[in-house]
Amino acid sequence: MARKVDDEYDFLFKVVLIGDSGVGKSNLLSRFTRNEFCLESKSTIGVEFATRTIQVDGKTIKAQIWDTAGQERYRAITSAYYRGAVGALLVYDITKNATFDNVKRWLRELRDHADSNIVIMLVGNKSDLSHMRAVPIDDAQDFAEKEGLSFMETSALESTNVEKSFQSILTEIYQIVKRKSLAAEEAASAGPSQGTPINVSDAETIAKKRSCCL
Repeated sequence: MARKVDDEYDFLFKVVLIGDSGVGKSNLLSRFTRNEFCLESKSTIGVEFATRTIQVDGKTIKAQIWDTAGQERYRAITSAYYRGAVGALLVYDITKNATFDNVKRWLRELRDHADSNIVIMLVGNKSDLSHMRAVPIDDAQDFAEKEGLSFMETSALESTNVEKSFQSILTEIYQIVKRKSLAAEEAASAGPSQGTPINVSDAETIAKKRSCCL
C-alpha cells in the first residue's frame, strides 16, 4: 500500500488471483482491467499483472492485479508474489468439484505466504454454466463463512459480478486502511500522557530476560 507516489492515485493495492489452472483467473483479470474475454485463452505461464484505477469514497485507488499460474510446477515461482498483497481472489470453477476441493490447499498456501491481515474473497467462476454445476452454492457459502471469507459467484464470459467482486474487495481493503489510519492519528494526537501504563515489575522482568539473552 503506497500513499500518493504521484497525483494519479491515493492508494495502491496489490491483489492476487489464485486457484487451479483453467478456472478462469486470466479472464477475470482481463474482464476487470480491459473488459475483454478470450475463449481461446491459454494457461498462464509464471505470473502476469494488469492495473485499473477506481474511485472509492472520493479516493483514487489503483488496483494492481496479479494473475498467478495455477499449474503445480509454477507454484514455487508464484509464492514470492504473495508478499505485499493486501487482497486475494481465491477462484474455483463451479462445474469442477476438484477445483473447489483444492481451495483448501490454496488457502493454506496463501495464509503461509501472505500477510495475516490479507482480505480474501472466495469466487466461484463460470456461473454462466449453471446447468453443469458440480459445486452447490450452499457448500461454497458454508466454507467461506467457516474460513471468514467473503463469497461471490461470477462469470467472466458474461461479465456477471466481475466488477462487483473486485469493487467489493478493494472497498473492504480501503475501509481497513482508513480505520488503521484514523486509529494511528488518534493515538498520535492523544500524546504520551494518554499512553498505556506499564507495570514497572513487568518492565524489569522483560529487561532481565533481554539481558540474559544478549
